Amino acid sequence: MTRYRNLEEALVGEGCCTKEQIVQAQTQRNGMRGGLAWSLVDAGLLTEEALLGVLSRFHGLPIMDATNVLVEDGILDTFALDRMRRDVFLPLRHDGDRTVVAVADPGNVFLRDDLARQAGQVELVLAPRSAILERLERVDASQRDLNAITEGFRLAEEDEDETGHAEVAGDEASPTIKLVDTILLNAMERHASDVHIEANEKYVLIKYRVDGMLMPAMEPLDRRHHDTIVSRIKIMAELDIAEHRVPQDGRFKLKQRGRSIDFRVSILPSAFGEAVVIRILDKEAITKELADLRLELLGIPEGDLRRLRRHIHRPHGMVLVTGPTGSGKTTTLYAAISEIHTGTDKIITIEDPIEYQLRDVVQIPVNEKKGLTFARGLRSILRHDPDKILVGEIRDPETAQIAVQSALTGHLVFTTVHANNVMDVLGRFLNMGLEPYHFLSSLNCILTQRLVRVLCLDCRRPVRPSAAELEESGLNPAEETGTFYEAVGCEACEGRGYRGRTALAELVEMTDPIRELILERRPASEIMAAARAAGTVPLRDAALLKLRAGVTTLPEANRVSFAE
Repeated sequence: MTRYRNLEEALVGEGCCTKEQIVQAQTQRNGMRGGLAWSLVDAGLLTEEALLGVLSRFHGLPIMDATNVLVEDGILDTFALDRMRRDVFLPLRHDGDRTVVAVADPGNVFLRDDLARQAGQVELVLAPRSAILERLERVDASQRDLNAITEGFRLAEEDEDETGHAEVAGDEASPTIKLVDTILLNAMERHASDVHIEANEKYVLIKYRVDGMLMPAMEPLDRRHHDTIVSRIKIMAELDIAEHRVPQDGRFKLKQRGRSIDFRVSILPSAFGEAVVIRILDKEAITKELADLRLELLGIPEGDLRRLRRHIHRPHGMVLVTGPTGSGKTTTLYAAISEIHTGTDKIITIEDPIEYQLRDVVQIPVNEKKGLTFARGLRSILRHDPDKILVGEIRDPETAQIAVQSALTGHLVFTTVHANNVMDVLGRFLNMGLEPYHFLSSLNCILTQRLVRVLCLDCRRPVRPSAAELEESGLNPAEETGTFYEAVGCEACEGRGYRGRTALAELVEMTDPIRELILERRPASEIMAAARAAGTVPLRDAALLKLRAGVTTLPEANRVSFAE
């Protein structure tokens, strides 16, 4: 390539186009600077792949795929988005004192000079124009807006106020409204399930929960703005803005791109002002995504699926799913109901709140302010001749009693309870005053569930944990000869290293031997040994199966389960 004086000669010399075609492209461009070769591509005289090869050899630059490359946090704020689109370039990362930038036209000397003036020393890499433009289309515009909006809310050292309760001028109401709206919009675009707003001595911290993990949404804000942010949220949720000493709960709706999205607000007084959690319930999007939801899509192993399906197709009894908040209990029950719903049975649910909308299923929302509790709603449901019932959660002895009686009198009852494992579930129900024999007779099975994050297949990397790490995780280093993987982070997974979550399940069937052991109040170890003999895979073993299959990482498996 060094024998060519310019790119035009290189294109002709390599047989990519003729001199006449170059002259034609120059005439059509009418003196516009840069991008002659791409004009040939636009005219259909040259393929993008062929041009990239010539550009790479002529300029001595490597070719990279800009579509899924990881972009360093904050680097896109260095340049205006319109300018990056106009000149087709994408800043990628800082490498020491150099800025690595992907360009489509390395021959654009004006661009090179501008980049050097603004970013200092620059290292160029070559990328397809279409890939750069596609990546710029996916630039998180709401995050950029959020950064711009929060600029005036951040802590300034000279304005620091030790009390943290400086008065905010009236004309700041509009920026606060815009800030809160943009926080919520950004959370939805990042597929967050919750927004957390907390205050300390100096800052207001905004966090998003994505795939079950909390992460900062932005830089900390000046604490002086905490009260106005919380007041704005209270107004949206129709709560008492003058009350700061007791917890408050509310809800509101917003329209976004034609969709109605529900938000549930919980406010708690804390040492440094009120803490806020906003739960995002995009029912329409979830309902669309889960229209064909089936149990096999949850990631439950085939053996457990066969056993679970046997119980959800029984005509009566109770199917109970347990686990902490956010462990996917409701999704599992919805998948079960979707699978068995043929249109010939009457299915009624009572939930708080209704998270997904099921087709041809009567769904009742709990409204405790109006007196519609789980227990009262369940009593009314039984008068509507249901075949199958879903009780969103059993919280009190009355609801538990009615649910057990329903399961004993010919109904199939699906329900959840917050507990860590099977033994905790049994203890909780029996401590509610239920008659043990009736409760155990009604119970078909207990499914203990957790959600584990799934590795991004585009960037996961093989890793060999140290012997100490394996031993701390209850594993024998000599026996673990398979390949483990670690999270890296790329553009496809937004730098997290994980994409989505999958279910871990521990299914205990209430067989007669297990019922007898429980009634005899035998030790938990003996009951679980009988469950394992009947086919139960312990939760820890389920996590290790996902680990060895390359689905998740060792730290993630340890996060949701532990070695006994």
